[in-house]
Amino acid sequence: MLLPELFGDTFDDFINQAWDGRWLSAPAAAAHRMNTDIKETADSYQLEMELPGYGKDEVHAELKDGYLTVTAAKSANSDQKDGNGRYVRRERYTGSVSRSFYVGENIEPEDISAKFENGILTLGIPKEAPKKAETRKTITIEG
Repeated sequence: MLLPELFGDTFDDFINQAWDGRWLSAPAAAAHRMNTDIKETADSYQLEMELPGYGKDEVHAELKDGYLTVTAAKSANSDQKDGNGRYVRRERYTGSVSRSFYVGENIEPEDISAKFENGILTLGIPKEAPKKAETRKTITIEG
């Protein structure tokens, strides 16, 4: 059959590209994702997110309405000048990546553990929110 030979490599390359304001090759598109491994333990979930090239201060985690959102943003400027102060090369990069996970509305930020080491963000999320100690609140009666 001629179909696979006719559309072989060219069609596959087109399908494997991603749109990010411009066409990217498949390896470049993969660099813009936050590869995440999720492990289940008896009482929690462990998320390991690969964030190579990012520092701890460039990674932020937020919990809102039951959604845990992790965002990493980077801005870099690389200037090189020759001996006369003219630019030989000048490159700038600004970008961010973000992922959200629904963890439940009973989870509080203090229930989640987070550690960033060697470009990997590890998050520990309990399956159930820990039971809070009941606190009594007194109602003031005026009169």
